[in-house]
Amino acid sequence: MADSPTSLRSGSSTLARIAAPQSASAKLALVNRRDRLRDFQAGLAEKLKRAEATPLTVNRLGLQIGPHRLLVDLADAGEILTVPDIMPVPLTKPWYRGLANVRGNLFGVVDVSLFAGGPPTPIDKESRLLAFSGDLRLACGILVSRMLGLRSASDLVPTPPTDESQPVDGTLFAPWVRGRLVDAQDAHWQEIDLAALTADPRFLDIART
Repeated sequence: MADSPTSLRSGSSTLARIAAPQSASAKLALVNRRDRLRDFQAGLAEKLKRAEATPLTVNRLGLQIGPHRLLVDLADAGEILTVPDIMPVPLTKPWYRGLANVRGNLFGVVDVSLFAGGPPTPIDKESRLLAFSGDLRLACGILVSRMLGLRSASDLVPTPPTDESQPVDGTLFAPWVRGRLVDAQDAHWQEIDLAALTADPRFLDIART
């Protein structure tokens, strides 16, 4: 038997009363989601703003080459690798140790100690290859005796300039090595400017004369 017009109107009215609260609830949930999203975006923008205004404290990588404790700017440092097999290149200078295959890419391997006039850097289980950052645009890495972890520039204090005529133990003299610093444990450090190293014409001249 077909529903009467009265019963149909009554059913429609009931559905409308049920749907109205549901519709209001959905609108309220949507508004709440928008408010939460807006608050999240505002909070994220504020965090980014604070991060940009706060100087980076951990911005140096500590490493050791022979007796030298050295610091490298993190912006200049690329990957830290276990020393791969190094293929010597004939007719190159002794400090240019050769080429290493790193995931299909060839990297030149440089012994910074030899380049600076010191003894060769031994390779053992603690040795590493520090690849240059891509920003330096040179597929190269330096031999490192061992890694010493991250260091904060704010925890290092400059020491008075050293007279090269009176060498100090553990001091490396080169145009691309900056002044000496000391940390809270009274350990002495020097900074290597890798960008200045790669700009040194002698560094780019690997051919043996």
